[in-house]
Amino acid sequence: MAAAAAAAGPGGFQFAIDRGGTFTDVFARCPGGRVRVLKLLSEDPGYGDAPTEGIRRVLQEESGVAVPRDQPLDASGIEWIRMGTTVATNALLERRGERLALLVTRGFRDLLHIGSQARPRIFDLEVAVPEVLYEEVIEVDERLIPHQPGCRLPGKETLPLLEGSTGASLLVQRPLELSALRRELEGVLARGIRSLAVLLLHSYAWPGHEEQVGALARELGFQHVSLSSAVAAMVRAVPRGYTACADAYLTPCIHRYLESFRAGFAHQLRVSGAAGTPPWAPIPVGPPLWTPILPGPPHGHLFHWEPPWPPIPPGPSGSTHPARIPPGAYPAGTPCEHPSHGAPHPQEVPVLFMRSDGGLTPMQHFSGARAILSGPAGGVVGYAMTTYRREDGQPVIGFDMGGTSTDVSRYAGEYEHVFEASTAGVSIQAPQLDINTVAAGGGSRLFFRSGLFVVGPESAGAHPGPACYRKGGPLTVTDANLCLGRLLPEYFPRIFGPGEDQPLCRETAARAFRDLATRIDAFLAGTAAGAHQPLSVEEVAMGFVRVANEAMCRPIRALTQARGHDTARHVLACFGGAGGQHACAIARALGMSRVFIHKYSGILSAYGLALADVVHEAQTPCALRYEPAAFPRLDGRIAALEQECRDALRAQGFTREQICTEAFLHLRYEGTDCALMCSAKGHPPTPHSCRTGDFHAAFTSRYMVEFGFTIPDRPVVVDDVRVRGTGSSGISCETPLAPSGKPARVETVTQCYFEEGYLETPVFLLEELACDHTVPGPAIIIDKNSTIVVEPGCTASLTCFGDVCIAVGSGSPRPVGPQLDAVQLSIFSHRFMSIAEQMGRILQRTAISTNIKERLDFSCALFGPDGGLVSNAPHIPVHLGAMQETVQFQIRNLGEDLREGDVILSNHPCAGGSHLPDLTVITPVFWPGIPKPVFFVASRGHHADIGGITPGSMPPHSKALREEGAVFVSFKLVKDGVFQEEAVTEALMAPGRVPGCSGTRNLQDNLSDLRAQVAANQKGIQLVTELIRFHGLPVVQAYMAHIQANAEVAVREMLKGFAARWGTAVEAEDRMDDGSPIRLRVQVDPQEGSAVFDFSGSGPEVYGNCNAPRAITLSALIYCLRCMVGQDIPLNQGCLAPVRVVIPKGSILDPSPEAAVVGGNVLTSQRVVDVIFRAFGVCAASQGCMNNVTFGNKRVGYYETVAGGAGAGPRWHGRSGVHTHMTNTRITDPEILEQRYPVVLQRFELRRGSGGAGRCRGGDGVIRELLFREDMVLSVLSERRAVRPYGLRGGSPGAPGLNLLLRRDGRTINLGAKTSVPVEPGDIFRLQTPGGGGFGSPGDGGDPEEAAEPPAPRSFAERGSVFEYRRAQETV
Repeated sequence: MAAAAAAAGPGGFQFAIDRGGTFTDVFARCPGGRVRVLKLLSEDPGYGDAPTEGIRRVLQEESGVAVPRDQPLDASGIEWIRMGTTVATNALLERRGERLALLVTRGFRDLLHIGSQARPRIFDLEVAVPEVLYEEVIEVDERLIPHQPGCRLPGKETLPLLEGSTGASLLVQRPLELSALRRELEGVLARGIRSLAVLLLHSYAWPGHEEQVGALARELGFQHVSLSSAVAAMVRAVPRGYTACADAYLTPCIHRYLESFRAGFAHQLRVSGAAGTPPWAPIPVGPPLWTPILPGPPHGHLFHWEPPWPPIPPGPSGSTHPARIPPGAYPAGTPCEHPSHGAPHPQEVPVLFMRSDGGLTPMQHFSGARAILSGPAGGVVGYAMTTYRREDGQPVIGFDMGGTSTDVSRYAGEYEHVFEASTAGVSIQAPQLDINTVAAGGGSRLFFRSGLFVVGPESAGAHPGPACYRKGGPLTVTDANLCLGRLLPEYFPRIFGPGEDQPLCRETAARAFRDLATRIDAFLAGTAAGAHQPLSVEEVAMGFVRVANEAMCRPIRALTQARGHDTARHVLACFGGAGGQHACAIARALGMSRVFIHKYSGILSAYGLALADVVHEAQTPCALRYEPAAFPRLDGRIAALEQECRDALRAQGFTREQICTEAFLHLRYEGTDCALMCSAKGHPPTPHSCRTGDFHAAFTSRYMVEFGFTIPDRPVVVDDVRVRGTGSSGISCETPLAPSGKPARVETVTQCYFEEGYLETPVFLLEELACDHTVPGPAIIIDKNSTIVVEPGCTASLTCFGDVCIAVGSGSPRPVGPQLDAVQLSIFSHRFMSIAEQMGRILQRTAISTNIKERLDFSCALFGPDGGLVSNAPHIPVHLGAMQETVQFQIRNLGEDLREGDVILSNHPCAGGSHLPDLTVITPVFWPGIPKPVFFVASRGHHADIGGITPGSMPPHSKALREEGAVFVSFKLVKDGVFQEEAVTEALMAPGRVPGCSGTRNLQDNLSDLRAQVAANQKGIQLVTELIRFHGLPVVQAYMAHIQANAEVAVREMLKGFAARWGTAVEAEDRMDDGSPIRLRVQVDPQEGSAVFDFSGSGPEVYGNCNAPRAITLSALIYCLRCMVGQDIPLNQGCLAPVRVVIPKGSILDPSPEAAVVGGNVLTSQRVVDVIFRAFGVCAASQGCMNNVTFGNKRVGYYETVAGGAGAGPRWHGRSGVHTHMTNTRITDPEILEQRYPVVLQRFELRRGSGGAGRCRGGDGVIRELLFREDMVLSVLSERRAVRPYGLRGGSPGAPGLNLLLRRDGRTINLGAKTSVPVEPGDIFRLQTPGGGGFGSPGDGGDPEEAAEPPAPRSFAERGSVFEYRRAQETV
């Protein structure tokens, strides 16, 4: 259809339209090949729908005939329409979707509320999580569980057995009950809810129960039903449930928009179908790849029986489980509605929409879960099709900087997809282009905070917009570019001001910068040692531009280096209205030599739609090993999916020649979670592979590139089989330019500010430049929709198609001295953080253990010559500041014995350790001619086992440090450049000499991870060395000190503010469950902004493992100070500079060297936080516990921490079912847990009413029930079982936690807070976690200043793999 028309040439109008949040871009190819480009407001009272208006204008102007706005458009001259839209994204961000109810397996009503249980921002005391999309929850009586050969559950032999699509079998623990469900659904309908999402556990593998529920819902009259098994047939219930909810929430919105769009055309752009068939009738579902295996007669025969399911009999009818329904009773066609197919109408116009995966799909198949990135995806296709050159294979970074967001992505011959990503707090489990939103674009707000230039993340938005928009907006990056002369108001439309009829106002922006410069000068004059030179408006504006550029470079480095790519080897493809002003500077900072800016860069998303292919994807879950025995089944599944894709594309008019398919297998090493979606392209089939290609070779090759090693003897598992079918449109819209034969005409000459100061800068119009023109910098090239700044040292030239290609010169380095410069301070802050982040990427890539590679339980850090922390990433609360203690201990302990070529290993609590499994690797760095180290780098990683009395080295009942594993104080892991494998192996096995203990149980993982930590340190050394070579050692060391002083200033300002409001002395006390007190007295000096934190009076060391090393208390203190500062500050040694900490020796907070400490790390640390916050009165106590649960036997072992209630604050209710303060660990998804371990998760829901009452309520804890399927040992390490989480200012305390064991014989046993107990099949462990404390007396209005709701800052919505990685780092 679309392909055939395109191949014949533009016989009619072809429209590609990107409807964004602010502007709608229209690319139109008219009959004869003429191209028209329009940009119009997405919302305007003068017209109803922006895309329709754009089409109307083109038709009217090209035909010369008036086309009235109030009449439907005649579509007879339109060949096709392609669209990208932010309708779904905006509905999700603004929570304006369809009213929705969720149907979920009984016991899991709050599963999607709890989610991963991690909070999104670890330093926000108010845990702000976007609300769930559904209004109501209905629990469904049904339950499937994985079949396990070793299962010894009582009565399991009588449970029906099913074979699922993955190849694995399932048991029906509880059959589906529909009679009660019918009544509940009728009630939901009566309350006006017409859309449903259905999430039943393990439905991805066997969707039968979901399909029966869906059939009942449609029979009752629900207008939209999203089955999780149909929307996202992948393992992991939580993201699959989110995806089903997003689909049910957004698809009706999309349908309403499509209906309104079609209403603007005569005959409503009819699509194929009989009269009355809506264009969004559900897509027919092919035959499922599963067959139920039902319990048969005693002789063991199995009935094989195919869906579809029958209509559901009305009224109460008891269970309709398949085992009780005879085969053959099911008429065809009931699971879903099939659209009937009629003859095409003469005015049928192919309307295609861009999906999140970068492919086009017919309008009637466009759905909510696949629409989130519909708009930005067009831009990725646009630069991929225009910038990437297959002949040289140079990869491309897409840099899309608009007014309200900045997106970066990568293309190297193939689109890079992610298969789970979050938008607005909702995880979508579907193929999506890896588009990373990393900044707020030209609208990023500018701040000066505690001596730092800060850009974003807050945004001015479209309204009021930047200060220069004349609507009272704040200073932004756009204002900075305007003040520097990089934006010329005379070339902008007069659409600004209250009447939207004025030009951009440079004077308003300059006035705001003058005010800001005055404040900056006053601050610097008070802190500078020497005379401070006042800053000009231009210097301040230029400083913010440089900081903005460095802030955008950080995620680009992360995006490339995460997968082992060299950033400098890429081309920077720049598009979006604001990108051209920053492209040269960003490319130069990243070491790139070329910038490419397409002639349609201002509307590249629309242009990409014109170039895109139509895509149909098919996918099915799998659970097979990739081995010869499975190849026939894998080949069969691939063939079936390929046929489905071809059939779907042929139905859209594509010929066999225009269709191609590509098969992918989602592969991972057995026992790991790191799955890669692999194509066999470039890996032809062998006698030992699938017919499609050698997927194993493709997997190992990519694994080696991304992670630096492979695991040769480990089996590879197939999680999913996927086929991507592509219908090639064959459209080319490029028209070569003719050379002009004469020099480029200079439109005007302006004064533009660069590093060198003001320079005369010629201005050129892009439309007047030809392919033989070269434009040396400095210069400005102006297009209708964008401004391109060619910086000094760069040269722009035009390609034969009129695109701008800029050769980026190295530029003259700006001299930097050791004296404090506020702009350089901000840039060095980003550089130091980037070094720690890049160290972390190397560690994650090269480590082999699950804890480091997948759970990301590590930190990397950079230290000054005195061992003081400079930068640390990621910000794991329990690691904050603790590594500094370790490094400074080594400086004191080793002294002159610290030599070049040495690498130190340490974990002992007396040496700054937190608990023994956290191994810290420290590398001192020397510089020629200087005898002592000039700086240090270190990495701390949690090793899964280092010996001791229990597997995992976290025993709940340890009484001495030696029972917790191997101990290192100042161990030379590398000596004179040689890795000491034999010595470290002996040390790791040494605990085996202690009675009842074992040496490490994972020696090879330990060694591999230690080597990875050494490699991460080497990366840090390399990066800092490059910085020193560029700026000189005195400058780098000076800025290490400056950045520490900056954090000190922020903490001093917070302490002064606290003293002014609450007084100079506060104190607090709380107790552990055993009665041990934690006491704190804080004395604040209001003039100096300093404080003494005195823990004298805290209890003595305990006979147990709740002793907290001194480093833990310091980490808790830094965490609390950062939370109370309330804004991003460098988390380094400076945070503690204004603070003197007094901890009595021999106390529970600074125990003797031999004291057990594992509980102190995970439990006492939480109580220290509670005491500090109680003293400062900032919020009520949170659950104060990590609820550590371990179970296992000789075959398996498992460890988890479980969420509880967050404490309320003066203006917020505590969040329920979330991790708080010193932990943020994600919980294992229920389906993964039951698939891999011999347990059934019977219940996981909020413990309603457990939060403390108050003006603001404390958050509720959770109830979690585990049913054991084998003999195991259960260990629990918990707190707040006796002492309740306190309320504040009249608020009630939260409920204490409770650990119960429900024996299979009917007994219920209270296990207490800390225990280890054997359990049998059929036993149930019920964990009830504490609630958070309430704040304020109920009915009390509270302090008006406290209770006033602060204005919610506008911020861009982060997304993409860089964001997901950082979020995952902060959830350990």
